[in-house]
Amino acid sequence: MTPRGFPTALLYTAMIITLHCEADLCPPPTELSHKWLDKFTLRLFWKKPKDLPDNNNIKFLLKDHNEKDVTCVSGTDYTTFLLTEDVDSNWTYRVWTNCSQLASKENTPAEITIKPPRPRAKVVKDFKCFADTKKCSWIPVNPSLNLTLSYRMKGESEECIKSLQQCDQPYSLGERNGCHLNINNTDNICILVETEAGMSTFEPVFVVHPPKLNITEKGDSLIVNLRTPKVGVTIATGCWQYDVCYKKCSNSETCQNTGDGGHTMTMPYDKRCLYEFKARVKTTKHCGDISSDWSKDVSYGINKPPDRTLTVAAIVIPIILSICVILSCYCFKRHSAIICPTIPDPSTIFKEMMMNGPRELQNGGNLYKPVPERLEPCKVVLVPENSVLQQTS
Repeated sequence: MTPRGFPTALLYTAMIITLHCEADLCPPPTELSHKWLDKFTLRLFWKKPKDLPDNNNIKFLLKDHNEKDVTCVSGTDYTTFLLTEDVDSNWTYRVWTNCSQLASKENTPAEITIKPPRPRAKVVKDFKCFADTKKCSWIPVNPSLNLTLSYRMKGESEECIKSLQQCDQPYSLGERNGCHLNINNTDNICILVETEAGMSTFEPVFVVHPPKLNITEKGDSLIVNLRTPKVGVTIATGCWQYDVCYKKCSNSETCQNTGDGGHTMTMPYDKRCLYEFKARVKTTKHCGDISSDWSKDVSYGINKPPDRTLTVAAIVIPIILSICVILSCYCFKRHSAIICPTIPDPSTIFKEMMMNGPRELQNGGNLYKPVPERLEPCKVVLVPENSVLQQTS
């Protein structure tokens, strides 16, 4: 190739690549529409774009309202299961034509926005079902409106669609209404509730009754035993785990989890404190989604006043000792002359005796002087001899 022919060949190659890329940008599908098979199941329809070869390599890419996952569809229809509780607005779907492996979802899509089969409305609140009795109850938002409840297995298959049942065992208990469901297990159940105001579809929350607590004392420990709910053979014993919260001496609440399959808990016991326990149960991650409300508080022990003997002794004893020391000092100072009298210097006495002889000290000194005793005079009376003889005769 000559040097002049090289730029021409490069230009032809670029044109071929550009045309090939433009050919891979497929037109969107046409006549995109939808149909509700029931209140849960939606089916989308579309047609292949014109001027495309009729072969098996043409597929379609679909993205739902979540804008997360892209689904590859080989046909011209798509069926899905939807619940009104999953979104707050309408559903939007986009469909692309995928002509070859080089094509992508950057092609222009066909788009459709779908409303629920009936207006969306919140017609019940606090909807819950007991897993052991298969009874569901709720509080109607507007009790004056007639409410219809239906239920079926979750899914878009024909079998699931045909399993739809209407509540035939309703009951009322105070402000709550209820229904007994004719189901074998709690898995894959969806609920439809309707009134004149609208409809709502959702998955029910299955619950069990709060666990019962049995508290025993063993040495310096408390053992909390929790009774496993009786739900049936569908849930194994090892699927349960418990949350236990307790207050000690009216302090802040402390919570612990027993772990998978655990139903006992051991903790140190302070016999001077009142313990208040409550618990709830729930299934583990791989055993469904069933839980309970918190149980009522269960108390154990009593609050005893703290032993303040050492505190009182540490305060009172120093005070008493201080008072005693102060009184001792006062008494010693006041009676110091008696307790510690002044003793004269003996050298002074001996010195004067040597110089002046024994004599009284001037000014009396400080020597002890005995007080003279007072003696009464003694009288002798002579008795005549005759008087003594007369008395003896």
